[in-house]
Amino acid sequence: MERKISKNLVAWKNKKERKPLVLKGARQVGKTYILKDFGEKEFARYHYFNLEQSESLRSIFAKDLNPKRIIQEMMIYLNKKINIDQDLIILDEIQEAPRAMTSLKYFNEEMPGLGICVAGSLIGVKLSQESFPVGKVEFLNMYPMSFDEFLLGTGNNLLYTNLGNFNDLSEMVHKKAWELLKHYFITGGLPEVVKTYADNKENLYTAFEEVCKKQNDLINAYQADMAKHSGKQNAMHIERLWRNVPAQLAKEQDGKSTKFMFKGVIPGIKGFARLAGVIDWLEAAGLVIKVPLLQKGELPLTAYSVENNFKLYVFDLGILRALSQMPVKSILNYDYGSYKGYYAENYLAQTLKSQGVSNFYYWRGRISEVEFVFEKEGKIIPVEVKAGRVTQSKSLKVFSDKYSAEKKFIFSAKEYSCNETRKIFYLPLYIAGRLINIV
Repeated sequence: MERKISKNLVAWKNKKERKPLVLKGARQVGKTYILKDFGEKEFARYHYFNLEQSESLRSIFAKDLNPKRIIQEMMIYLNKKINIDQDLIILDEIQEAPRAMTSLKYFNEEMPGLGICVAGSLIGVKLSQESFPVGKVEFLNMYPMSFDEFLLGTGNNLLYTNLGNFNDLSEMVHKKAWELLKHYFITGGLPEVVKTYADNKENLYTAFEEVCKKQNDLINAYQADMAKHSGKQNAMHIERLWRNVPAQLAKEQDGKSTKFMFKGVIPGIKGFARLAGVIDWLEAAGLVIKVPLLQKGELPLTAYSVENNFKLYVFDLGILRALSQMPVKSILNYDYGSYKGYYAENYLAQTLKSQGVSNFYYWRGRISEVEFVFEKEGKIIPVEVKAGRVTQSKSLKVFSDKYSAEKKFIFSAKEYSCNETRKIFYLPLYIAGRLINIV
């Protein structure tokens, strides 16, 4: 399946002074696959090492962190030569050998020409006692497949191309894109789930039945990862809070809550201070997206954000559906009441992340709210999200009048339109993945 992150990997390869690359992302987003594909296409050869599968492989890093010795022992382990000028080394499940992560410092200093990429659960690395190679590695974030990637991965290449002309789409193209967006709301963007959908899409009943089974299996795998890296008691807290995210979002849309409410999530524990570590764990694992409150729409935005007032979103729409146990039929019929709002918001949060927007916020006035605000090239960009076709937004006007936002964006179920005078762009939800280019 085509992933846009491939271009970033090629850019890293072509750097004159590249450092070892750490590919970050939640489990099951496709890190291993993309690194192997990258090695196959861009290097003479690649050498894949799974540090979870072999104790003897892990022991290579136990003696010392001398890169020359490590490479020699890797060649003995593989029984093949590694060309440090032409080949790529992939270290997967890096958390199982924290000293392997530390060794990247010495690879950077003593073998700067070597192509070396690592992936795995960085939670395990953070909890280890080994030193992290600060300043000696580069990072690249990988997220679930965007809707654009979903289209390409399911054979809808022509529709993907047509959406490039989003300001002049026929009604037929709009309806087709909207129908497939609902399919994406069900499947989400985890490659294994998308492949399950693609393999069975000629029979949608079977496709979505298999998708739901796969998502439940993945949730069980995430829970096992929580227990492995956080201990039984902490894992229970982490899982409970994670499963509570959809309920919190639903309350928000029903007007019952103004921020993430800690009371009642975990019996006997309330308040941000007691749960900050749990939220940090989920965020570091890539399983949630944290969106802080913005008090003022002024630069720098980080200076006006509130740490203990935020919304949480699930990292993948399909996992959100599974956690909330939303019936597939309700999404296909687009008939799930105010819940549509939080699905649309979660979709936008996930899509902003996939476009490289690392920091975004929500803004709330006395009686108004803008779902997302971020900075791009020194400009403040407010974004409203509407699940249906009603696009009136008093909140966006209040924010714009107060902070003089040059461009404003409203996503909804409607086709594209633009108010040139007020610089408001009305965009269909299915082109959210192109927002940064549009900005």
